Amino acid sequence: MADFSVSDSSAAAADAARVRALASFKAGDRLFQGLTTLAAVTVLLVLGGIIISLSIGAWPAISAFGLDFLTTQRWAPNARPQAVLGGLGPIYGTLITSVIALIIAVPAGLGIAVFLTELCPQWLRRPIGVAVELLAGIPSIIYGIWGFFVLGPWLADTIEPAFVNAFEGVPILGSIFDGPASNLSLFNASLVLAIMILPFVTAISRDVFSTVPPVLKEAAYGLGCTKWEVVRRVVVPFTRVGVIGGIMLALGRALGETMAVTFVIGNSFRISGSIFAPGTTISAAIASEFAESRDLHQSALILLGLLLFVLTFFVLAAARLMLMRLERKQGV
Repeated sequence: MADFSVSDSSAAAADAARVRALASFKAGDRLFQGLTTLAAVTVLLVLGGIIISLSIGAWPAISAFGLDFLTTQRWAPNARPQAVLGGLGPIYGTLITSVIALIIAVPAGLGIAVFLTELCPQWLRRPIGVAVELLAGIPSIIYGIWGFFVLGPWLADTIEPAFVNAFEGVPILGSIFDGPASNLSLFNASLVLAIMILPFVTAISRDVFSTVPPVLKEAAYGLGCTKWEVVRRVVVPFTRVGVIGGIMLALGRALGETMAVTFVIGNSFRISGSIFAPGTTISAAIASEFAESRDLHQSALILLGLLLFVLTFFVLAAARLMLMRLERKQGV
């Protein structure tokens, strides 16, 4: 009888220990779930707080100018009896510089990624890859100083005059590449932006190109395809979702870049058909004028910030919808 009572008490103690262990596990799970939920909710709260604060700060400008703010080019904060402030110039400059930067950076970045994954000797891949990634670590103000003192004068003395002379009198292109050449222009800012976003396009494209199963490429080579055909018909279609994601990440960086662009764009609110003319972007306008602004002028700058926030949100949302459609098509 004593043996039975001892064994029963041992089993009861073991069951109690298991119950306590399960309870501690459940408590740990609840704590982990609570912390992750709190982190997610905090992100939403911060995002909502930013939107609310920008909307409150921009409301005086919204009330004063309404939708005319989006279509007015003039920017005269000291005009009397009331300031005349229009956001068309910064919006135009933001879109133009970002598009030109993508036109330059995307082919270059994809070319570097293809070279690193398909053509580059093994001993050279790491040095080139590290060099490209180092570009992403350079502070933007360094790019701005380099663009102002080195790149801008070189472009104004050599590259821009060549374009002006080559396309002079040509319809449309003659207006796009119209002179005079300038150290500070939309083109200079676009080129600096292209260099800044190049590492994002290259690094992400290289990583997704490396995920292509070797058997697919070997099968294509076995059918007699050239390297160009393998890249165009196998590598790029297999990784297009990741490539587009990298391009959209680079676009988001280009839309919001501030210091480098402020140095080289010229900070002119006037819209010109020539990419060699000075201009401004939303970020550059805010950075250059916010310290001296007050009242309606300050509210208009905050409204520009709200517009940049909305623009970036819609660009990233459109990119996400595009990626979802591509993933759904691939699944089908």
